[in-house]
Amino acid sequence: MPLTTEQMKQQTSQLPNIQNLLNSFIAPVVLISDNYEILAANQMYRDQYGEFSTTARAKCYEISHRYSQPCDQAGETCPLKNSLESGQPQRVLHLHYTSSGEEHVDVETLPVRNEKGEIKYFLEILHKSHVAEREIEEQKLLGKSLAFTKMLGLIERVSVRDTTVLLLGESGTGKELAAKAVHNNSKHSAGPFVPVDCSGLTETLFESELFGHEKGAFTGAQHRKLGLIEMAHGGTLFLDEVGEIPITLQVKLLRLLETGSFRRVGGIDPLQAEFRLICATHRDLKKMVENGEFRQDLYYRINAFPIPLPSLRERVDDIEQLSIALLNRLDPKHKLHLHKKTLQCLKEYSFPGNIRELRNILERASLLTDGDMILPEHLPDECQTTSSQQKNQYDSFRGKVKSLKEIEQEYLRWATMHHRGDKRSLAEKLGLSERTLYRKLNPKG
Repeated sequence: MPLTTEQMKQQTSQLPNIQNLLNSFIAPVVLISDNYEILAANQMYRDQYGEFSTTARAKCYEISHRYSQPCDQAGETCPLKNSLESGQPQRVLHLHYTSSGEEHVDVETLPVRNEKGEIKYFLEILHKSHVAEREIEEQKLLGKSLAFTKMLGLIERVSVRDTTVLLLGESGTGKELAAKAVHNNSKHSAGPFVPVDCSGLTETLFESELFGHEKGAFTGAQHRKLGLIEMAHGGTLFLDEVGEIPITLQVKLLRLLETGSFRRVGGIDPLQAEFRLICATHRDLKKMVENGEFRQDLYYRINAFPIPLPSLRERVDDIEQLSIALLNRLDPKHKLHLHKKTLQCLKEYSFPGNIRELRNILERASLLTDGDMILPEHLPDECQTTSSQQKNQYDSFRGKVKSLKEIEQEYLRWATMHHRGDKRSLAEKLGLSERTLYRKLNPKG
């Protein structure tokens, strides 16, 4: 039977008030209006972000980001706006100012509708990122830039699933560190993490190293050998530079992934494989498929969840933090610092070797300095000349006006020189078709 009006009033009077409801959460949680105003917050939120008055109508982005405008207008993804537009819950990883300093936080936004079904409020639940806080063999994923935070959010999402991950990025961007982060935050974290450098495996060694072999399987096989797949049982198998696997051997890897079983070289009994697969490459696998250099079926099998790793050029804001961490690791006994001009030189350098190159540059500089300050002259010549070249480039604009076509040509030549990928990826970054890029690069062709 439907409830009477009196019964409905009685039930409503017994409902908990909003403050008690928020306090029942074991994570920081806040109630926000559809125009970003904080209406109520639990004590855990206040402990994390500081005391504030809800009657003052503080905005969520003012408290967590110290922005003067919503996140989406500051270049970030705003879960509240996306939730309002889609009518669905949203999750995104953000960098928040907390009582402990800046921290990566997994923000979950849940829309709350009124009696007319209209979205008027949002519950925002904040979870501390486990990926960002966990150290991996005295190393951890460090960064505050938007490109880095976006990558970290993808790692956070996929870690809890068994989905195959494909890490895409230039050499030196930290693909193995990212793979370890996925492993350490997954249900396979108690198992082994087994990295395999596919570029170092010859065709003759591939099967034996990956699948193992039985005694007497071939000349020199004096003992049974367990392969890397068996060593990764219950854990994670990380195939680094998977694009280097010869196409003749790719079918063997595909069969393993499709069937979940394999045989040792010289063996007849099928063995079951149980591992989480993560692959990585600096190559354009899609282009390789088009050129017949990589199997299409294998590409779609390993490309279930691609994660692009940003180059150091795309995360210039992280160079200072990375440099401090690297210097502390390279020479923990001395507190080395970067002169502000040194930091500026590093920020203006293109870093074709990315974080690995930054580490080498800082190690060299730490050996050259006699004090506790790293100066520009302690850097390699290419780092010192970049800054002066850029200044000279700006100086060239003084005193004369160039046509936009001339400036476009100069920029395209610069972009082509500094971009480490192929013409297709460069065209995508420039917002052009590949054909248009070629036409602009060869205007007389």
